Amino acid sequence: MTAPAYRRLSVDQRRAQLISTALGLFAQRPPEEITLDDVAAAAGVSRPLVYRYFPGGKQQLYEAALRSAADALESCFDEPHTGPLTERLLRVLDRYLAFVEQHDAGFTALLAGGSVAETTRTSAIVDEVRRTAADVILGHLEIAEPRTPLRMAVRTWISAVEAASLIWLDEGREPPREELRDLLVDQFVGQLMVAASRDEQVAGVVERAVARERPEGPVGELFRRLVPVMGVGSALL
Repeated sequence: MTAPAYRRLSVDQRRAQLISTALGLFAQRPPEEITLDDVAAAAGVSRPLVYRYFPGGKQQLYEAALRSAADALESCFDEPHTGPLTERLLRVLDRYLAFVEQHDAGFTALLAGGSVAETTRTSAIVDEVRRTAADVILGHLEIAEPRTPLRMAVRTWISAVEAASLIWLDEGREPPREELRDLLVDQFVGQLMVAASRDEQVAGVVERAVARERPEGPVGELFRRLVPVMGVGSALL
């Protein structure tokens, strides 16, 4: 058998190929376990060629791959401002959890911390994804100047999504992805409801959002499940 012919790519094409290859490897194993030789072999190129594009070595390549992954994660939050809010969230979480599942080990190494490849620059990239997610969700809530209680509720939920994703991977992807997605949407509604009980701005957000929900949608189903549960506290009223 003859070796496959070497493909001559443009500078941008070759760089994109190396980043894509590295991202695939980082998705399978923690960054510290991947070498430039691994990347070169997977891409079908020489180690010197990898260094030509990434003279900073594996760290530079890792940061470029992380930037690419961050862009993909941020794109998960692109959603038209139409329809009930919780149905928009379901679609966002479908894309987000699909990314988590596809990148498994890389996602865990990225968010769990402790990687030898972690730097202030990589941490800044991760924080940017969190800020983008918060800004997008606040935009869907249609509040020009959200106060602290609303911002805190949204950012706390984003942290909960990250934590739940890591636990989900650690638990062997149990419960099923769709069940986790639905649970996270319920938690978002619950987070806003609690904040609404203490802040009038959040209360206004909840009132407008619930008015656009369908009885058969996620919020209607959640309220129907909560009614019998809330009965246990009737003696406290």
